[in-house]
Amino acid sequence: MSEYRLRIDPAGTPRATILIAPPLFEEANRTRRTLVLAMRALAAEGFAAVLPDLPGQNESLVPLVEVDLVRWQDAFAAVASGIDGPTIIASFRGGALIDHRARAAAWWRLAPVGGGSLLRTLIRARVSADREAGVTSSLESLQDEARTAPLLLAGNRLSPAMIAQLGASEAQAAEPLRSIGLGADGIAGTPLWLRAEPSEDATMAGAIAADIAAWSKTCGIN
Repeated sequence: MSEYRLRIDPAGTPRATILIAPPLFEEANRTRRTLVLAMRALAAEGFAAVLPDLPGQNESLVPLVEVDLVRWQDAFAAVASGIDGPTIIASFRGGALIDHRARAAAWWRLAPVGGGSLLRTLIRARVSADREAGVTSSLESLQDEARTAPLLLAGNRLSPAMIAQLGASEAQAAEPLRSIGLGADGIAGTPLWLRAEPSEDATMAGAIAADIAAWSKTCGIN
């Protein structure tokens, strides 16, 4: 099944295509507006930019409970294989967990995070919600439950396979790679993925585009 993808092109022939691996789960919703602003800024720099939906996310008709991390990796690699010309993969947060099987000229990662950290955050949110509802649960009890049945975490019904794979996953090596964080020594901006609601940061979007454009030149893409 083909998933929706957003593409923004420059005025002329693209220097390269920036393929975005978005953050996973609710973090994708909180950052999407800023990612689209970054795509527009990249187009102004002469790049095409592509933001694909993952199976089970956004406009996808696939139930999320049928998806695991390997399926996301395969789906993302399939998108990359269909792009003509040089491709740079730009991954955000958990997107770095699914980008390594794709073919690309270079990789750029912002604030990459391990799957175990993402999973613990989701489970803690479930424990907190259960407590407010008068239900007793814990990190350990939910992890035990997830070994044999789907688990609802922050509105996401995740399969045992997805949870097991997330818990053991880390961003894999890629070359050439630029990995960068937020702050004085990285991208200027705020951690939008921590906010309760979707937001946008135009300054951060511009900084992302500028850094990717500069990095592309060191990879021989002019």
